[in-house]
Amino acid sequence: MNARNATPDASRKPSLRPIAYASPRITHTSGPDGTMRLASAVALEPNDPSLAQMFRRAAAAEPYRVFLAERGPREGWHTLTYAAARTAVDSIAQALLDRGLSADRPVAILSGNSIDHALLMLAGFTAGIPVAPISVAYSLQSRDHEKLKRIFSLLTPGLVYVDDAAAFERPLSALDLADVEVVASRNGAPLGRITAFRDLAATVAGPAVERAASAIEATTIAKFLFTSGSTGLPKGVINTHGMLVANQQSVAQIWPFLAEQTLVLLDWLPWNHTFGGNHNFNLVLRQAGTLYIDGGKPVPGLIDQTVRNLAEVQPTVYFNVPAGYGALLPYLERDETLARSFFARLRLIFYAGAALPQDLWERLDALSARSIGVRVPMTSSWGSTETAPLATAAHFPIERAGVIGVPVPGVELKLIPVGPKTEVRVRGPNVTPGYWKRPDLTAAAFDAEGFYRIGDAVRLADPADPGRGLVFDGRLAEDFKLTTGTWVTVGALRVGVLAAVSPVLQDALVAGENRAFVGVLAWLSPAGCQKLLGTDGVGDAGELICHTLVRAHLRSCLERFNEKATGSSHRVARVLLLSKPPSIDANEITDKGYINQRLTLERRRADVERLFAAEPDADILVL
Repeated sequence: MNARNATPDASRKPSLRPIAYASPRITHTSGPDGTMRLASAVALEPNDPSLAQMFRRAAAAEPYRVFLAERGPREGWHTLTYAAARTAVDSIAQALLDRGLSADRPVAILSGNSIDHALLMLAGFTAGIPVAPISVAYSLQSRDHEKLKRIFSLLTPGLVYVDDAAAFERPLSALDLADVEVVASRNGAPLGRITAFRDLAATVAGPAVERAASAIEATTIAKFLFTSGSTGLPKGVINTHGMLVANQQSVAQIWPFLAEQTLVLLDWLPWNHTFGGNHNFNLVLRQAGTLYIDGGKPVPGLIDQTVRNLAEVQPTVYFNVPAGYGALLPYLERDETLARSFFARLRLIFYAGAALPQDLWERLDALSARSIGVRVPMTSSWGSTETAPLATAAHFPIERAGVIGVPVPGVELKLIPVGPKTEVRVRGPNVTPGYWKRPDLTAAAFDAEGFYRIGDAVRLADPADPGRGLVFDGRLAEDFKLTTGTWVTVGALRVGVLAAVSPVLQDALVAGENRAFVGVLAWLSPAGCQKLLGTDGVGDAGELICHTLVRAHLRSCLERFNEKATGSSHRVARVLLLSKPPSIDANEITDKGYINQRLTLERRRADVERLFAAEPDADILVL
């Protein structure tokens, strides 16, 4: 047939935008006990000896390229080139060395992402002095500052940085700052003597900086990142230079397309988390790219800042968590100009941090095709704070959410049958040596062969071909049994529910351990309800919870969801909408919006009892 005269196939999807991945090559072996071992058959190539050298190489290669940009006080973008950053970093590194700081007296950073934060962090990397970025929520959203106090007692920092001394007056006053220097970019609080950040940057760099940078080894601690887990007690994860540079080498090998154009990121993900602070920030360093610091967040009132920034900045790769895409999509779907601008230069859409509902995947896929005529590839990876974070990556085309790929160069996985699930463990140069000053936690985190027990479950996308990747199968600690003895896979059920009722739920808790049926506690999404109701004003949480159309939407969608269920562990019998948001103080939610299922259910035991009451009250949606 003449191609020019062929009838178009209306059912055919638009093509994917071309992208150069490295072909995955995997080795796998199986033992008699059912244990499987997967590893990349591609060796990890030589890489930068430290983050200090990675940054210096970028500055030498592209001295006049914009490295960092942030919104200034007059709303324009304030930019910093690599050359200017290199000068400031060496000066601040000298100032840190002059103060005799060390792993036992590191730098604590309480403030969010900013140029000054980045310069201080890079100065720590250059001087071989660990930095500890700490969640802003522990300072500004906490009432008792208990987590902040615990972290300080573990760290014993010698220097604490805040961007605005007046804004941080209350948390600083809650800490014992004897023999601790406080540095601020902006002063104005009656807290005694505070060193101006500009004074650090005015220090004259001497030979000590070069000696310190040259002395850094793979085992030198670059930073401490704090993760609480299910206990709520902060744990200091040791992140070494070797871990972090190995991780970036893995990325460079699996994503060769990064070398084809200048990397441009617009990113809000907090640097006290491994996704934003290790994966994304260090990716910019490795690629000598440009990072626009996004002051927005995927929450009401702040998502508008992200939307405004995206109207001005066209990223080449976009990173976000599922909650971020859920908050951003309504804006992209109703503003064609914004959507065309967003997708124009985009080579890859990346999600991590939690499972992405398939509904969000399909909406993003359809929107890119409608906006620019091609589908922008989407992908994900998997790991944790303890793995720097990349352990697996889907560096091949995938058509559905959930696939987390294969081990990246340098990484080995051990897959162990545990009941109905398969536990996955990790070993490689990207894995932490342990937890700071907690040998007990460190010993418990590794098995006899040195594999890190991450606590996650996976399954093969294709049991006949491990090279087709793994699928995330939830947190082992989250799953539970009904009284029937049937296992409930919490992660999959939660994602299924969110997709089924899209776009009205922000998040959900799956409950039912030792009960006869599954129930869900859920929070409504104001933006999603606005889209459903077709209005700009959606009222407060209480009004939304009682709104007839919202409840009718939930009922009809979940009844259709239940019709496809294959058993009691896959269907939802009751729903209770919650008005009280998740608490950061109580570790119910992280900065990235991930819900701690078990701990939150325990704290909200009264709501759980209401959900499963023999005679449910009028607020319970019974299906």
